[in-house]
Amino acid sequence: MEKLLEKRVIRDVIHGYVHIEDKIIWDCINTREFQRLRRIRQLGSTAVIFPSGEHSRATHSFGTYEIAKRMINEVDGLKEYLNEREQMVLMLAALLHDIGHASFSHSFEHIIHSNHEEYTQQIITGDSEIYDVLSAVDEDLPKEVASVINHSHPNGVLCQLISSQLDADRLDYLLRDSYFTGVSYGQIDLDRILRTMRISNGKVVIKNTSIYTIENYIMSRYHMYWQVYYHPNSRSYDVLLRQVFTRLRDLFEENRRIADEYPMFKAILEKDMLSNDELFLLDDATVMYGFHLMEMGNDKILSDLARRILNRDLFEYSNKTREAELKQLCLNNGFDPNYYVVVDQQSQIPYKPYSGNSSQCIWMLTDEGIKELSEVSSVVKSLSYIDEQDERVFYPREVDEN
Repeated sequence: MEKLLEKRVIRDVIHGYVHIEDKIIWDCINTREFQRLRRIRQLGSTAVIFPSGEHSRATHSFGTYEIAKRMINEVDGLKEYLNEREQMVLMLAALLHDIGHASFSHSFEHIIHSNHEEYTQQIITGDSEIYDVLSAVDEDLPKEVASVINHSHPNGVLCQLISSQLDADRLDYLLRDSYFTGVSYGQIDLDRILRTMRISNGKVVIKNTSIYTIENYIMSRYHMYWQVYYHPNSRSYDVLLRQVFTRLRDLFEENRRIADEYPMFKAILEKDMLSNDELFLLDDATVMYGFHLMEMGNDKILSDLARRILNRDLFEYSNKTREAELKQLCLNNGFDPNYYVVVDQQSQIPYKPYSGNSSQCIWMLTDEGIKELSEVSSVVKSLSYIDEQDERVFYPREVDEN
């Protein structure tokens, strides 16, 4: 792999510097697909609730890459376990793991009916500048990088380091999202985790001396989800996003020409899977412009829902037991309950013990050998039995006020 004539460094609020010395990494960063991530907020709707959470998918991708690079250089035994090509594949997968995100991050996956991992693989292996960069080095490299994303790479350690219950992705977003939202829940000890990480029997393991560090990591992730990512007002914004497109699709079924009024959403209405070029257009600025067009449109429901998104006029929320009552209140106040009363359910299992896929759980290196985390931590074992559910009904606050 060709090196840059001069090492590049990018300042980063979490890691200090992001270090780039490989030409292929620099070339991937300078593709239009990666630069598009600068136009997508990392936190999607959550940024509307935590106003300082304005960081982008690009900064998170830089951070995930930097952690992967640190893993290669700092994790005892990893550099010897991975050959030079696998080390590069690991760094590329870390850099590109979120390349398939649409606007509003995870919130938009409900709208395009596909997850970002599928689009990430499509971009890496399909018609894209990223594919051109990777295939120019080796025609098999795009598929190899994509195989880490979809967990099919023959070396499971690569998959474990990029996408598991303890990986470069999670380590970065917990630190980054916690910092930018101004909360302390996601403050984890990254240095100690890397210092006590090992490669043993083809697995990524953590020395048992860091058991409390890992317990803190699990608890940090648990609290970040309920206190930040699943914040009720963030979910209210997500509900509005979903309802806007529910209404738009219903209008499209009545009159397909409406797609011409909103060209940025035409592919979403007409196709099940977007092309790379169609997905490329779905950044935050384009989608918000579409909402402005909706607000000025003739359909009162679509206009009102878009206005609520633009002006942060969020739905109120209550217990699901009020669903029937709220539907009637909406009817009495002129709101169509099909669009204005929405039940949303979120759940979280803080930790999933071993269930046949060794790359998806956390392994601890003890004096008695390698053991799965819940076997050595009573705290994590108790958390693994939790399947916490939160179900709420969302509705316009005006119906209660009247």
